[in-house]
Amino acid sequence: MASLTRWVLCAAALCLLIAGRHIFTKGAAGTASDSHAMPTAMSVSVPSSGAIALHADRSGHFLTTALVNGRTLSMLVDTGATNCAFREEEAESLGIRLSPNDFTQMVGTANGTVRVAPIRIRLLQIGPVAVRDVEAVVVPRGRLNANLLGMSFLSRLREFNVAGTRITLRG
Repeated sequence: MASLTRWVLCAAALCLLIAGRHIFTKGAAGTASDSHAMPTAMSVSVPSSGAIALHADRSGHFLTTALVNGRTLSMLVDTGATNCAFREEEAESLGIRLSPNDFTQMVGTANGTVRVAPIRIRLLQIGPVAVRDVEAVVVPRGRLNANLLGMSFLSRLREFNVAGTRITLRG
């Protein structure tokens, strides 16, 4: 239970970290050999062409498997996050190599101030729903528990709708 509480607090902290920031980008190529497995509590249905419905896990979170520049990553849907956010470890698996000088944006969180690295994702896809040229940030190693699918993706969809334990994304 303490681990779940810590995870939720970290996710909330990152929402605060990213909220209100308009992040400019740094080009990044997406090549990697590593991918991370999707949590097993998530379920997905495809209601129609160009749309996907995600069902909440037992904790009420919407988890999904995304194709990010052609590589598979697990992500947590976060409507409170201005931008998509990636753990530094996942960015490395995508072939995004960052130096300390790339972490140029200072943002405040409930846990203090942290520097993030602005990036741009060529293609981010959830099932049949794809968005090109997505603004995102990379959060330093150990400062983020899950990759976040934020509003820089969601706001570019035709529609997204939350109804009970289901969120539907329409491209």
